[in-house]
Amino acid sequence: MKSRKLKSILIGSLFSALVPLAAFLFLKMKGHDGHIAMPAFYGIDRVDSQQTDEGWKKDTTFHRIQDIRLQNQLGDTISIHEDLKGKILVFHFFFTSCHTICPVSSKNMKLLNKAFIKNDTSIRFISISVDPVTDSVPRLRAYAEKYEANHDKWMFMTGDRDKIYAFARQELHLDLPEPQAGADDFIHPDQIVLVDKYHHIRGYYNALDSNKVRFCAEDIAKLMVEKHRLYERKRKF
Repeated sequence: MKSRKLKSILIGSLFSALVPLAAFLFLKMKGHDGHIAMPAFYGIDRVDSQQTDEGWKKDTTFHRIQDIRLQNQLGDTISIHEDLKGKILVFHFFFTSCHTICPVSSKNMKLLNKAFIKNDTSIRFISISVDPVTDSVPRLRAYAEKYEANHDKWMFMTGDRDKIYAFARQELHLDLPEPQAGADDFIHPDQIVLVDKYHHIRGYYNALDSNKVRFCAEDIAKLMVEKHRLYERKRKF
């Protein structure tokens, strides 16, 4: 048991040390001059066409997630737009009584969280439970402490189940069926969703695959230095 725990600590420490360093060296070597392959934008709300002297030009408006209010493991109600304004957000879905994929995805979220332990002012990790009846505030807090979460940086949240499913489908564009009333089979995504500080979706990653989670860490590092000219000028979120 001790050797397994020591191995987990060593892997987490290595992941924490190497991912930000590798991303930093990559950005420094290449220079942030537009040649870096930045994370793509996902979800198109509309495409407007405008005629210019050079012909027709298309202006794409990418989806920005709308607000949702959820309760975290400390009992606080958190607004994505108001309380987490200007933060890079990493979404993950689970429920505490899940014994199949949730321990694996939560473990990978823990590694991802530790990779940015020194950059907690610009990032928030959000694990959303799809079982609000069982996952009370004390239960969420116990689960958070099981994964050694920093309560200010890694939030375990829940709320109205229908609203959570609607948020996952309509705002994060995840493929989920409608929740069935009284159903005990809590279907939830096995993907991590990366959202930039302007509330655009910038990536989907398999939460069960540590290699995909590593790509998420690299994309987070890129978003930390990204400046969107439109939003930086207007400063609107």
